[in-house]
Amino acid sequence: MKFSENWLRGWVSPQVDRDELVARLSMAGLEVDSVTPAAGAFTGVIVGEVLSTEQHPDADKLRVCQVSNGSETFQVVCGAPNVRPGLKIPFATLGAQLPGDFKIKKAKLRGVESNGMLCSQSELQVGEGNDGLMELPADAPVGEDFRVYLGLDDASIEVDLTPNRGDCLSLAGLAREVGALYAAPVTRPVVPAVAAVNDEVRPVDVLAPAACPRYLGRVIRNVDLSRPTPLWMVERLRRSDVRSIDAAVDITNYVMIELGQPLHAFDLAEINGGIRVRMAEEGEKLVLLDGQEVSLRSDTLVIADHTRALAIAGVMGGEHSGVTAKTRDIFLESAFFDQIAVAGKARSYGLHTDASHRYERGVDFNLAREAMERATGLLLEITGGEPGPIIETVSQEHLPNVAPITLRADRVSQMLGMDMPAEQIESLIAALGLGITAEGQGQWRVEVPSHRFDISLEVDLIEELARLYGYNHLPVRYPQARLAPQAKAEARGELPELRRLLVARGYQEAITYSFIDPKWFELFNPGVEPLLLANPISNDMAAMRTSLWPGLVKALQHNLNRQQTRVRLFESGLRFVGQLDGLKQEPMLAGVVCGSRLPEGWAQGRETVDFFDAKADVEAVLGFAGALEQFSFEPGKHPALHPGQTAKIVRDGREVGYLGALHPELVKALGLDRVVFVFELLLAEVAEGRLPKFQELSRFPEVRRDLALVADRDVASSAVLQVIRENAGEWLTDLSLFDVYQGKGIDPNRKSLAVGLTWQHPSRTLNDDEVNATTQAILTSLEQRLNATLRK
Repeated sequence: MKFSENWLRGWVSPQVDRDELVARLSMAGLEVDSVTPAAGAFTGVIVGEVLSTEQHPDADKLRVCQVSNGSETFQVVCGAPNVRPGLKIPFATLGAQLPGDFKIKKAKLRGVESNGMLCSQSELQVGEGNDGLMELPADAPVGEDFRVYLGLDDASIEVDLTPNRGDCLSLAGLAREVGALYAAPVTRPVVPAVAAVNDEVRPVDVLAPAACPRYLGRVIRNVDLSRPTPLWMVERLRRSDVRSIDAAVDITNYVMIELGQPLHAFDLAEINGGIRVRMAEEGEKLVLLDGQEVSLRSDTLVIADHTRALAIAGVMGGEHSGVTAKTRDIFLESAFFDQIAVAGKARSYGLHTDASHRYERGVDFNLAREAMERATGLLLEITGGEPGPIIETVSQEHLPNVAPITLRADRVSQMLGMDMPAEQIESLIAALGLGITAEGQGQWRVEVPSHRFDISLEVDLIEELARLYGYNHLPVRYPQARLAPQAKAEARGELPELRRLLVARGYQEAITYSFIDPKWFELFNPGVEPLLLANPISNDMAAMRTSLWPGLVKALQHNLNRQQTRVRLFESGLRFVGQLDGLKQEPMLAGVVCGSRLPEGWAQGRETVDFFDAKADVEAVLGFAGALEQFSFEPGKHPALHPGQTAKIVRDGREVGYLGALHPELVKALGLDRVVFVFELLLAEVAEGRLPKFQELSRFPEVRRDLALVADRDVASSAVLQVIRENAGEWLTDLSLFDVYQGKGIDPNRKSLAVGLTWQHPSRTLNDDEVNATTQAILTSLEQRLNATLRK
């Protein structure tokens, strides 16, 4: 909402300067976005009158003008196409200072002396017109200071209102707020009823009373729209960021800004029969005032006559029924449209208008008649005309029902943290125009007026008290509580610690959206039906992710495109598996790796990261909570991963994640030019660990045996190690795989695995017979279960 400070002060004028007023409005919840001067900085400009003009002797486009300041006549050379005798204009006299630090001096233009300058709007920064001189009304007082004449020592104040404060989308609402903030009287313009001078009416049928509970219409004959809009009105509209069009449109806009009630003027000659307020027919066509043709939907409320739609209710009128310079008779509309009925309709047609902005936030349902009378009075004053009677159709059952609210002093004290005197509560509530009546000690009955549709609960009233009292004046109270320290689960690896672990290993944390492009969803999850959003932010953010990989890979792309060749990112967040009837939301921990193994440096090699580098990072995460031995890596299949470089991570028979390289076809589809490794783990499984237990160190020597085993190529080393653990006995303290060999001397279908086993007894020295017996049991089991034998 943008408005003129001077216009506001005509309603209510607290004895404070502009800065104080702006600060108080912001502190009251009406945040001021900007304060803009009504005109540029200039001095020495007066109202002048062109007495005569003649052709410049040496320039076809220049005129030599005689200009009066009321007492003297000055010769001025001017090239504006609209300069003519009798015209009153802004006249910058010698010595005047114009915007841009431009000083007016005596000059010669093509040999002819010029003593001053005739100004356009843009030259004085009082508008955008630069195609000619700014024309002033015929009754403008010649010689008067131009700034004083137009009241240009003013500012346009723009307030950014929250959606619940639609009542402040008008001068009336803002004045009401300022009056309440400063306990200052508000002078509301007197709006007398305009008596009808003829019986001209058009019948009004409201066929959708739930969407339009109140509709008023009035015929005004013989208006003269060739008459210009008064300059005072044009200026107030300009300072409210509204462009002047013609008298009828300007007046409806003016009343909308002044009172908050949108109105619309139809060309009466274009209305066939009467007015019908109805829902549109599916596919019905309407050409709007901006020239756009729309195909209406059946859920759209329209203003129509007996043959066609004339306007989208509460949004925009139709082109064929709009007023023009030829219009002689108009039908003036003032209505209350239900907030829900019009909400979102403008946006659904790609529109946003001042009227829709107000109706979507709520308009006073008792304001329509006053606005009609105000607009009628201004029309008659400016354009003339003969008004008929007002036709009003009301559906009382569909009008909003505003119930009284009980306000309690103890509740006020509890929520504000202070005791507010009863007299102050009553004065602040009454200052907002709310009716307040005492109902015993410390309790009141509050009647909410129709313009405050955002107040329905006791807490709403308490919020109003806090706003008017001043948030900055409320006492500071620090909360007090007795807090007992919570026991920390020692067997868990908490997420903050896992984050620090990955950062220490060279990763950086990323945070991506939970919704992704459906095309990317198909790339990572071919054949899976995505869970689509009903109202996505954009078309490329419409599907809920079933993995954190798409977001991380997109972040990887972003970095690679900006010359970051070594990328390590991780993210923790939810994935969404299934549809709404069986949706699972699972916390995940995922990462993406590509580029060189080590940061660039003189002592570092240039090897690129491989599968086992990524596996080492995953093992560090899995082992953080002390339960690494419970996890195993098995060959797996995943549609987004390379068939030969995919590991499924399993814990006690449960699948807990995947590790691998992105599928080559996926890499190609994403436009990547290098191998990318990714991992994703169920956070709950990763965090669940094993409680460490103290075990006394043995004083007795260790016994180590190294075994070179030959096994089939497709036997996983983890399976070999598992068989060894199961048969090595309780005194095995260490088991490691320290070599894998395939090549000369080994069957091409077999491989050699070298493992080291270490035993240590806590209370005695182990002898060779015991170790040899255990070793033989291990070899027998390996041969029986995995066809693995000692290498010869």
